[in-house]
Amino acid sequence: MATIRKFDTKVQHLKYKVLREVAREAWNDTLLENILDIPYRIVPGNTPTMRCCVYKERAILADRVKLAMGGNADNPNVIEVIEIACDECPMAGYEVTNACRGGLAHRCEDVCRKGAITFDAQHVAHIDKTKCVDCGQCAKVCPYTAIIKRTRPCENACKVKAISMNENKAAKINNEKCTACGACVYQCPFGAITDKSYILDVIDLLKKSQNGKSYKLYAIVAPSISSQFTYAKLGQVITGLKQLGFHTVVEAALGADMVAQAESKELAEKGFLTSSCCPAFVSYIEKNFPDLVPFISHNLSPMATIAKYIKEHEAPCKIVFIGPCTAKKMEVKKPTVSPYIDAAMTFEELQALFDSRDMDITQLSEGVLDNASYFGRIFARCGGLADAVAEGLKEQGIDFALKAVSCDGIEECRAALLKKSKNVLDANFIEGMACIGGCIGGAGCLTHGEKNKAEVDKYGRQAFEKSIADAISMLK
Repeated sequence: MATIRKFDTKVQHLKYKVLREVAREAWNDTLLENILDIPYRIVPGNTPTMRCCVYKERAILADRVKLAMGGNADNPNVIEVIEIACDECPMAGYEVTNACRGGLAHRCEDVCRKGAITFDAQHVAHIDKTKCVDCGQCAKVCPYTAIIKRTRPCENACKVKAISMNENKAAKINNEKCTACGACVYQCPFGAITDKSYILDVIDLLKKSQNGKSYKLYAIVAPSISSQFTYAKLGQVITGLKQLGFHTVVEAALGADMVAQAESKELAEKGFLTSSCCPAFVSYIEKNFPDLVPFISHNLSPMATIAKYIKEHEAPCKIVFIGPCTAKKMEVKKPTVSPYIDAAMTFEELQALFDSRDMDITQLSEGVLDNASYFGRIFARCGGLADAVAEGLKEQGIDFALKAVSCDGIEECRAALLKKSKNVLDANFIEGMACIGGCIGGAGCLTHGEKNKAEVDKYGRQAFEKSIADAISMLK
């Protein structure tokens, strides 16, 4: 029998094991009693599995347990660094490679204003890291391109330049720049950067909803779920959610239909908009292009839009959002969103929740999730929102010439926003996706890759409702 592969990386699997064990104890009301046992349960005996020292490995696991329980309450960011785990990467900066030929011209030395470059007996250059300021002049003048700049994976992944190194040579996150996109979380080879989990809040909501509390608990699932849990069928995932204790499972894609209809109308009225669906993109505008904030669509995200509708029409109820996005955990803290969403978790955390109940979803019957149109469902991938807005204009008979630019990743977002700030952008709508590929590339996904786009489009084509208007009419 083939082994079921649930995650892309071993780091994700390790994170999942901690979440699963924390969840198991929470279900049994024994977490505080057994919290110290969890690192020993994951790494039994005296043989380390991922580090050189079993004691260090368990110390790191203890920090992971804290993050699985909500992390540092004094840190408003949902992304945190486990310093003790952040010591295996070589220091970033300029280095001399073995391509150095020991030439006599010493141009690198001549341009270095800090005296950081010296030469050995063979005239091979060496850089003194205590003096180097990473100006890069030496690399520019080397005729052999023998001097290169090394960048840590987290710094490389962070396109908003929110990561630097602290005095302990560990990663440090600048909360004033960070958009909580989670790119660093997925790219860190040692899992030293991770997102806080609110899985305990979800379990608390589930337990209370089953123990006489007078509210129904709804799960709103992101359309990118169609490309996840590849070892099972989507309908089995839906049944699994209901067996966990959720009363009803609703597609965030239905909220996307509502947003597409409203946003297309807003665009025609205002003449120019940037999308409001991706919280990391919205945060990026707020922090880096404040003059463009008035152009952000006034519509809530699909998650918040459908949650608002449910809260207004199905009270009393509680709502948990489940998706691929770490930035959603920041979005639900916003005053404009917090009244509608009670907790948010990722697909990684949902997998841990299933397994904490020893639930094999492959053995479950298939439930049905059919609330949205094709256009709402394709919000999950880059370009889907622009297609949906075009459809919204068409269905409502609005005469407006849409000229959209779909930005795949924060670098493309930056380029489009920069052009708009200088009034040279040849577009009237910016669809901004902070993650490459869109939501299907989110840090909280179980799997990442180009195949996910095909799965989302396939899922969209399976929609019973063929138009945005048809999908929204089901709400009435």
